[in-house]
Amino acid sequence: MKIRLGYVALSKAFDSSFQTETYTTYQKTNGDLKRLDNIIKNNLNTLYEILLYNVKNNIHFYRITSNLIPLATHKEVSFDYVTTYQSDYIKIANLINHSKMRCDMHPEQYAILNSTKKEVVENTKSILSYHVKLLKALQIEDPLLVLHVGSSVFGKEKSIERFIYQFNKLPKNVRNAIALENDDKTYTVEDVLRICEKLDIRMVLDYHHYLCNKGEVDIQNQYQRIFNTWHGKIPKVHFSSPKNKTKKDIRSHHDYIDINVFLNFIKDIENFTDNVDIMIEAKAKDGALFRLIRQLKYKSDYTFIDETSFYT
Repeated sequence: MKIRLGYVALSKAFDSSFQTETYTTYQKTNGDLKRLDNIIKNNLNTLYEILLYNVKNNIHFYRITSNLIPLATHKEVSFDYVTTYQSDYIKIANLINHSKMRCDMHPEQYAILNSTKKEVVENTKSILSYHVKLLKALQIEDPLLVLHVGSSVFGKEKSIERFIYQFNKLPKNVRNAIALENDDKTYTVEDVLRICEKLDIRMVLDYHHYLCNKGEVDIQNQYQRIFNTWHGKIPKVHFSSPKNKTKKDIRSHHDYIDINVFLNFIKDIENFTDNVDIMIEAKAKDGALFRLIRQLKYKSDYTFIDETSFYT
């Protein structure tokens, strides 16, 4: 099995950061679009530098921050964040496409498609549209947005019905981009699989979330179903380790990855897929990725292709 490791948003190897702008600050500056323009240009330049770092270090899998364009979905702020920065997007897209790097996005917790509140659903649709527009501007061939099922108000089954109803009302390009992820409190692997199979969309397994919220079905009987939702495309998996194994901290992410749990997970899935991309969701970001690689070289007999890819 071929495995590529990736990381989320920021590199710890150099001083990378994305600037933000709250609506309150925007109001205090009297809607200063020039200030917002400078923030956006800085963020796009930061993204380019991180991607260049990825290329030079053979990192082939990366999650782009959702905070790239501040206030893009705020209903009281209106500006063109696509054509205005087209040259920046093209520069970044050329780097991504030339290196064949896999890039995706994960809308934050405010995206709740099955909320019982109309304004939240409408805001979620704006958030999803924003992400799809960005991925299109960056010329991502197979755009992917990882989403949680969301609310469980009025019970899980009613909430799943609301999700399916709202999903089917989305534009086709948005529907095609969405993949669902199991969560650490409510929606188990089995719950999410049922939805994905019904809607014929991809499922992203989050192994840490599974450990927090296992459900009743043995995951060994679900791996093949999960990977089948990708219809021959390379599946992606999220992997992290708990901050502590106490009930209080088990859901929080550790700075690094537990090598022994990771090795056991790889052993469990290697008979179900020939390829998998694993997103390392650790607070040490790419530092956790490279630490894990060093440990794998010591504790396994894997064949390494480059700095972040290997065969089991």
